[in-house]
Amino acid sequence: MIELTGVMKAFGSNEVLRGVDLTVPKGESMVVIGGSGTGKSVLLKCVLGLIAPDAGTIRIGGRDVSGAAHAAFLDHFGMLFQGGALFDSLPVWQNVAFRLLRGSLKRPKAEARAVALDKLRRVGLGADVADLHPAELSGGMQKRVGLARAIATDPEIIFFDEPTTGLDPIMAGVINDLIREIVVEMGATAITITHDMASVRAIADDVAMLHRGKVRWCGPISEMDASPDPYLDQFIHGRADEPIETLR
Repeated sequence: MIELTGVMKAFGSNEVLRGVDLTVPKGESMVVIGGSGTGKSVLLKCVLGLIAPDAGTIRIGGRDVSGAAHAAFLDHFGMLFQGGALFDSLPVWQNVAFRLLRGSLKRPKAEARAVALDKLRRVGLGADVADLHPAELSGGMQKRVGLARAIATDPEIIFFDEPTTGLDPIMAGVINDLIREIVVEMGATAITITHDMASVRAIADDVAMLHRGKVRWCGPISEMDASPDPYLDQFIHGRADEPIETLR
């Protein structure tokens, strides 16, 4: 479903992506791990078209999504942002139905609200929160609203950016379980970027580790712990010793 070949991106002299090759099979959940500053967010932004790579190709469903083709691709993806990114001035249901109230996916207001209520139920929230504003919700509830918005258009591809950041361990587990259930239920292709190994183990079919702008290791989650790669081993066990450089 998603294929990156030789993707490169630099900001001045800072080479963030240095030739990324990555394939995400249709209907599978790929989790991209790596330390801070390894290029995870830049990689995601390149796939989304928010940043243009300096070199390489990105194909979605076998087609290059650069240029005019990118607009059509946007109708088929959903996104759960790291900080929730809810609109403070809009009630919850309008946040969920944001894309259904405007643009190429626009639906009648009553229909958009019905879809929003259905998606809120899917993430464990009742109709009683629909007319509240984000500030009236807990952090965990806001994250669920963000997840409901991500699936409001029944997307083929869903991106998750650090989905459990800022949540307590119990709520993080709830969000991980919801993500896994929804991805399987919808048959969606998913890319998640995270450094939370609990999330990795809960939602991944495949794992790719970025280090110094390249994919250091990629494989099924079932093979991750047995990998002999010292960089991967250090990261997944959270050790401060080498080979990955750490600030002391």
